[in-house]
Amino acid sequence: MLMLHMLLQDKKVVLASASPRRRELFKMLGLTPLIVPARVDEPLTAETAYRQAMRHARNKASAIAAKMDPEAVVVGADTLVVLDGRILGKPDSPQQAADYLRLLSGQTHKVYTGVCVCWRSQCCCQYERSSVEFAALSDAEIQAYVANKEPLDKAGAYGIQGYGSQFIRRIQGDYFNVMGFPIHLFYNMIQNLVASDTSVTSR
Repeated sequence: MLMLHMLLQDKKVVLASASPRRRELFKMLGLTPLIVPARVDEPLTAETAYRQAMRHARNKASAIAAKMDPEAVVVGADTLVVLDGRILGKPDSPQQAADYLRLLSGQTHKVYTGVCVCWRSQCCCQYERSSVEFAALSDAEIQAYVANKEPLDKAGAYGIQGYGSQFIRRIQGDYFNVMGFPIHLFYNMIQNLVASDTSVTSR
């Protein structure tokens, strides 16, 4: 069974995201994608979170794929944090970041990431879900965390790979999903998409 960097070594990979976390994960996997952030609306609606995450991911990937050669593998992703049915997006201000963290304090929430891969005439979209349990946070901890600005560009106002990791008691599911990109899901999607590509599978 081939690895991701082998499956994609002869393909132009395009990441339709400005997320530095996703770029870091691609680099970790031996991939050097062309970064072309998709400028599309991501409205939050009453639709279920996993469907919204996949829809946003598809909108990103398809918007960039329309501008690329069809042989390019274009990847879009979207991550949503959900607590008791409420979606917590990227905070608009330090105050909102603090409010989100107070809501997450001592609670277990869900993280959904939709992933969409467009290649040739196909667009495949799937999602991953993880559960994250936060420790109870004091106001002093919340204010100190918000002051370093890490929460301000992240869904749910925290980063599991950074300072926010010290507040997380446990997770159930894919750690990388909580970072914003479920690697194993992506691996399976790429395997399925390129399975009919004899130039890859015959190696």
